[in-house]
Amino acid sequence: MKNTVMLRRAAFMSAAGSLLLAGCAAPKPMYQWEGYQAQVYEYFKGESKEAQITALESGLQKIKAQSGSVPPGYHAQLGMLYLNIGKGDQMIKEFQTEKTLFPESTPYMDFLLRNVNSDARTEIKAGSTAAKDVTAAGSTQ
Repeated sequence: MKNTVMLRRAAFMSAAGSLLLAGCAAPKPMYQWEGYQAQVYEYFKGESKEAQITALESGLQKIKAQSGSVPPGYHAQLGMLYLNIGKGDQMIKEFQTEKTLFPESTPYMDFLLRNVNSDARTEIKAGSTAAKDVTAAGSTQ
């Protein structure tokens, strides 16, 4: 009887200790941010786009090396930076990657792509109109 009570007490203490230790373990984060938030802040401050791209690409390499998950918006931010320095092909690639990793971002990525395409068409039209205006103004003098 005394042994049974002691065994139950030992089993209870062991189970309680295991639960206590398991409860203290920190859960693994869902995403690895690797400076993403700092780079978004730098973007809004107007810092160098090339430096931000380098930092985000470096963070992306670290995340891949650790077999981690890229957070939502990471590739979209990288795409916006590529657009700002005139690398539209890279921007499209990053937006497509964002859409693949996070399907819920598809409507927004499509919206951005449509607006970039319409802005590019507007700039081309405006540029050709401006060239015609300059030519016309030069011929009247």
